Amino acid sequence: MQDFTFNPGPRLVSGEGSALRLADVLPSGPCLFVTDREVMKLGLTDRCRSALEEGGRELILFDAVEADPSKDTLLAAVRAGREWGATHVVGFGGGSPMDVAKLAAYLLGSGDDLDAIWGVGLANGRHLPLALVPTTAGTGSEATPVAVITCEGGEKRGVNSAALIADWAALDASLTIGMPRALTAATGIDAIVHAVEAFTSARLKNPISDMYAREALRLLSANLLTACEQPANVAARSAMLLGAHLAGLAFSNAPVAGVHALAYPLGGLHHLPHGLSNALMLRVVLQHNAEVARDHYAELAEIVAPDCAGQGSQAKCAALIDRLDRMVTDSGLAPRLRDHGIPASDIPMLASEAMKQQRLLVNNPCPIDEMDARRLYEAAW
Repeated sequence: MQDFTFNPGPRLVSGEGSALRLADVLPSGPCLFVTDREVMKLGLTDRCRSALEEGGRELILFDAVEADPSKDTLLAAVRAGREWGATHVVGFGGGSPMDVAKLAAYLLGSGDDLDAIWGVGLANGRHLPLALVPTTAGTGSEATPVAVITCEGGEKRGVNSAALIADWAALDASLTIGMPRALTAATGIDAIVHAVEAFTSARLKNPISDMYAREALRLLSANLLTACEQPANVAARSAMLLGAHLAGLAFSNAPVAGVHALAYPLGGLHHLPHGLSNALMLRVVLQHNAEVARDHYAELAEIVAPDCAGQGSQAKCAALIDRLDRMVTDSGLAPRLRDHGIPASDIPMLASEAMKQQRLLVNNPCPIDEMDARRLYEAAW
């Protein structure tokens, strides 16, 4: 058997009301509670905040997190936590609040300078105790050692280190009920991309990450359209939330690659939601990888397109790409860059920006250079 290491992620509590149980495990003292205004407006945080306060904790509410959170937002959260002497951090919401919470907990606990830890394995200090509660079934951020922040010029920069892994995560599907169809679709496709890219990662792929990726893809592909069409279906929502978490564990250990690398400029420069950006680049990047990753794609194809069993690997590979592409459109997402107001004249700039994502491109099954990126954006346009 190959040599490998696997990080199992945070301690997990799951089920309805699981977010309330965090009050039983978090330390005493002021709590920096990181979320966004939309989550607050929907009332999703109310019961969790009440449980924390009833446990005697003072809450430092930071609800200014935006989509694709900026460096300024992150540093404002850190200042709030430092000013009020936060002893622990809760991140509650989608990937953006959770990413801010992860980095805020780390910077408050370690005292490190943010600009010294961008990249892989450079954050080696200790974070404040951290709990994460996802309200979308997509990013898997509650499971991962990765946080992504939008910096000057729209560049997405990431910190990837085991020091960012939360101590606890709570999976409560009731918090995802009522999520709009477009958000359900985009975050669900995001999680599917995590599973597929982890399974085909050129670096650090291992038997345990493969196991999580396969099970994640099974749960996600079987339940995405049901969750879109029946938004109050708790069973489908629960399966999506668990699938997203398992995909997060998979790509925490076998990192994502070309789809994400080409998706990031769409978010940074055009402010498209991250899951949508991944959906727009999924088909073309998988086609680019198809020959090199054929056997891996063929294995995954039997999960999402079981009718292809018995066919050759090339036919199975094509079936996977076709079925995932149809899943994007059936979920209600418009599948072309031009559908989202991106002009073809921006393609050279997008390709240039994608080349800044070398930490992701090195994981792709086959190389993507700047000319390849231009061709792929043109195919997605």
